[in-house]
Amino acid sequence: MTLTPQQVFRKRAAGEPIGPGEKSTAHRCILAVRLENHIGALNRVANLFSARGFNLDALTVSPTHDANISRLTITTSGTTRQIEQTLTQLAGLVDVLSVEDLTEQEHVERELCLVRVGYTPDNRAELMDLIGIYRGTVVDVTPEGMMIELTGPSTKINSFVAQMTRFGISDLARSGRVAMRRVLIYGD
Repeated sequence: MTLTPQQVFRKRAAGEPIGPGEKSTAHRCILAVRLENHIGALNRVANLFSARGFNLDALTVSPTHDANISRLTITTSGTTRQIEQTLTQLAGLVDVLSVEDLTEQEHVERELCLVRVGYTPDNRAELMDLIGIYRGTVVDVTPEGMMIELTGPSTKINSFVAQMTRFGISDLARSGRVAMRRVLIYGD
């Protein structure tokens, strides 16, 4: 099957393969979804992704200042066409009030990480220096180790976790991204 130049252009723009040996180009996408806060609403959103074979890299959800509305921050990957289709289908779900793609917009994103590491009297000072450099907080200390809390962009969290591996990470929990558009549009 031969493609017209216009079809080739569209497929390339969408990150889709053109020839038999090519692979699709997926990119990371951050979606902010407002939905009604009641039983089954989150399940319908998760099922939409599952039914299309999309992996949810991160999903965070919590009530907003209005107890009847929840805010989801979804991080996923896909081609441009897949993301556009998902946005349209998300917006069509009964419980969804609004869907916003934050990927290309100015936004602030943060993640929370709790990490438990071991320490010895010999490496304790070095560990405390690293915690200070990353602006982390020690939230629990036991004779076997300490638990550190860190918030920030995912790149900062990834870098901190990489530094902590040499101390022996015994447990790690990450919240996933929470993101919000920087510029407020009146009427939101």
